[in-house]
Amino acid sequence: MAQHQHRFTAQMTLVAAECPRRHAWSRTMRRLALAGLAAMASAAASADELRMAALYPHDGRRDLTGADITRYPGAGVLFCHRRPDGIPQKAAAAWLVGSPRLVVMNAHNFRNRRMEVTREVEDCFFQIGGRNYGFVPASLRLGAAPDAKALHITDDWALIDLTEAVVGPPPQPVPDAPTLATGIAEIPVVMVSPGGHENYRGPSSTETCAIHQIDPPTEDDIRRARHNCNDGFGGSGSGLFDLSGRLVAMQSASLSMNSRRPFDLDFHYGSALLFEGALLAAIRQAVAVEGEAPKTR
Repeated sequence: MAQHQHRFTAQMTLVAAECPRRHAWSRTMRRLALAGLAAMASAAASADELRMAALYPHDGRRDLTGADITRYPGAGVLFCHRRPDGIPQKAAAAWLVGSPRLVVMNAHNFRNRRMEVTREVEDCFFQIGGRNYGFVPASLRLGAAPDAKALHITDDWALIDLTEAVVGPPPQPVPDAPTLATGIAEIPVVMVSPGGHENYRGPSSTETCAIHQIDPPTEDDIRRARHNCNDGFGGSGSGLFDLSGRLVAMQSASLSMNSRRPFDLDFHYGSALLFEGALLAAIRQAVAVEGEAPKTR
């Protein structure tokens, strides 16, 4: 489509330039050419605006500041090789939690819904504080069981160790189990997206939004939170914090991505998994093991 538009633009520009101005038909052609160019520019602007639009009618997003990074430590970005030339691209948000070597992110960065491998750990790295850190591939721990046939929202988590400890930025404290009741709710939260996402122009974003429902727990004692926080492709792993600055949930996916419609508990909402149950237990265990390990690395 872009190639056809480019060709049409070039042709219309050429017509406008070559037609003699003294002829009435040339003026008509010029007007048509200019009208075509204006229409295409308007269409391109509309497409760009749609691509950057919030998921919901409200849009309170803004860029992260230095004060935000201090308030929400551990905020990092997962980079992976996607382009044919091998240049790393932002993949998702990721968090340094409880230890300078432990990173928490979504499992769907490496597995699809059918638990098939979509990306190798070796192709990715973690960036925080302006520095890049590699992963230990064998340390990858997924929320889904090894024999699972599907990946769900509440097991869409992964823990992985870094090859070296992060220098400088402190890790996010180990979350406390959230004291949130199951059911319909109206809980104000702040979504922090250190890697940004496709429908926001800035490199990172934050927004005050709300959790509207907490679903019953799964077999891993983890609950899904349905929220109206604006997100987009690439914003997976964004953290949801309560107003005191405590990490309570991690974004997994949103229904109808990039479709600007009112929030709906059944058809248009964001899904995040709470830091509780098996996820919180795995983080605590990993941090404890790291604390007991000899400091020889």
